[in-house]
Amino acid sequence: MEPDRIPSQQRGTRGRVVMLVDNGVNGDSRVQKEARSAAAAGWEVVLLGKSPTRKGQSWQLGDAEVRLLRVPGPMQRRRHEYRRAVLRSPLAYPVGPLAAYRRQKARAWRVDLNMRLILAQQQGSAVTKLRLAVPRVAAKVQSRWVGARVRQTNALEQRRKQMDSTLDRLTTAFWLRVMGDRAWRKLDPYLWDLELAYGKVLDALEPDLIHANDFRMLGVGARAALRGRATGRDVKLVWDAHELVSGIKPWDPHPRWHVAQIGHEREYSKYADAVLTVSDTLADMLAEGHNLSEKPSIVLNAPEEEVSPEQAAEPVPDLRELCGIGPDVPLSVYSGAAAPQRGLDIMVESLPQLSELHVAFVVLRPNSEYMKGLARRAEELGVRDRLHILPYVPHYQVVPFLSAADIGVIPIHHWPNHEIALITKFFEYSHARLPFVVSDVKTMGAMVAETGQGEVFKAEDVEDYTRAVKAVLADPNKYRDVYDTPGLLEQWTWEAQAENLDRVYTRLVPGSERVVAEAAGQQEVADGAGV
Repeated sequence: MEPDRIPSQQRGTRGRVVMLVDNGVNGDSRVQKEARSAAAAGWEVVLLGKSPTRKGQSWQLGDAEVRLLRVPGPMQRRRHEYRRAVLRSPLAYPVGPLAAYRRQKARAWRVDLNMRLILAQQQGSAVTKLRLAVPRVAAKVQSRWVGARVRQTNALEQRRKQMDSTLDRLTTAFWLRVMGDRAWRKLDPYLWDLELAYGKVLDALEPDLIHANDFRMLGVGARAALRGRATGRDVKLVWDAHELVSGIKPWDPHPRWHVAQIGHEREYSKYADAVLTVSDTLADMLAEGHNLSEKPSIVLNAPEEEVSPEQAAEPVPDLRELCGIGPDVPLSVYSGAAAPQRGLDIMVESLPQLSELHVAFVVLRPNSEYMKGLARRAEELGVRDRLHILPYVPHYQVVPFLSAADIGVIPIHHWPNHEIALITKFFEYSHARLPFVVSDVKTMGAMVAETGQGEVFKAEDVEDYTRAVKAVLADPNKYRDVYDTPGLLEQWTWEAQAENLDRVYTRLVPGSERVVAEAAGQQEVADGAGV
């Protein structure tokens, strides 16, 4: 029997868990902590993610194995995007490189004719100049003709991205009417690219439990579980819902993308044997929205209280040193995803009214267009020297790294998904013992108001944000002292959340408790023999 085919419990593990995520793992602290903790608890863990390059990658994450898979994306374009639009844009070139080729060819012809004319003028050849007159006129006409066709091609491509015409709306409505939740197959076929990249690898691993993170991996996990059950294996599926898909601001602007994700999630949510999520509010909404037989279990994305020896040995970067400021300079920090709906602009717009304050953005892509735009705005306001844009640090260094700041800011806008969660940075700021300045989104605003660990301001209101920052800077210890409340931070540790995760796994995988008990008994015997 091949090593990969040996049942995991016969190898002394509690069961084989395959975790799925549709990103490159690095930067996703929740998934990393889940994989490491599950492996440390005796599960055999393989974490499958999406490679950011054309090649697969692999490494160890504690006792867990990480594999990043190459995901070709030919289905990112919908089928109609590959067709010619003879009626709507009769002059547009076919989809592909032909338009660029024709434009370059026309330009090359005109450059060539111009050089021939220059040489004829140098040689004083009137005959050659006369011969070139007709081709030059023809080249000019062709250039204009090709230019018109290229403009139609570009306009057609833009319309296909926007899909806001009456015909587009009718076809979208048609597929939703005819296929219901299954319409994602027509509306966002890229979900099949994910299936085709992950599916065979997942089947070959023969997991006891599949842990699908978020909505795009739910279908991949559900189909693999169904295939496994069809072969007689008792495969369990855990769906880890990080957010409310119907409440997010779509990161893909294509008008069919969001409705496709909602239908895809609804189609496969019924196959989950257990559901995890990030807040009690979201758990209630998922249970009602998907008619779940039981309320999802809560696994907060809280920071780790303990780190491994190798992680502890790594020096933590000095936030203030990276910003080029001393210990007495007031510093506010935002750490996390950077996008307009996250409200980072308010931290820049308020700087002229907060004359001494410096702002640090700790983001995944410091050179993104959004961050460049904020930097340009800071330049216009004359405060660029007080804005610092920094890259992520490893997740196990986030808390000590951020602790050098004076204020932790969460300025997110009012989106349904923002209202219902205690997001990762909430716990990171708390363990860094930072006073909060948070917008009045429902769950986090209420928590900060209840605990007294910060100030709440009206979202997108620069004046009220400035008030909140000034209040915190005037008496920071008033807010920091809240963290001395017995039990407050202890409940917000990853170690406590890992126990919740392990309980779900143990309940679903028969025999996993027996393996733990046997291992504990063997350890007692070994300890006794050594006395």
